[in-house]
Amino acid sequence: MPNIKSAIKRVRITRKRTLRNASLKSMLRTAIKKFHVALQTGDLDAAERQLREAVRRIDKSVTKGILHRNAAARKKSRLTRKFQAAVKARNVQESA
Repeated sequence: MPNIKSAIKRVRITRKRTLRNASLKSMLRTAIKKFHVALQTGDLDAAERQLREAVRRIDKSVTKGILHRNAAARKKSRLTRKFQAAVKARNVQESA
């Protein structure tokens, strides 16, 4: 435990920020999981809603400093490609 007043304050700040970051990361992972579940069930309307929510959470995590912007872009790209592949597969099945 630090003895210097500013170091004590830093410990408190770090603890508070760590909790906030953990909470935001958890919400981000949950949103991504919900998208994957909706995609696996084949409900593309729900998957689209969940994709929008996941992208929103990813963007917010960048502004809060949880994710690097390039990592966020990569995650959004991968989620969008999965969604587009599912839409394309459904269109192929319907036309066949």
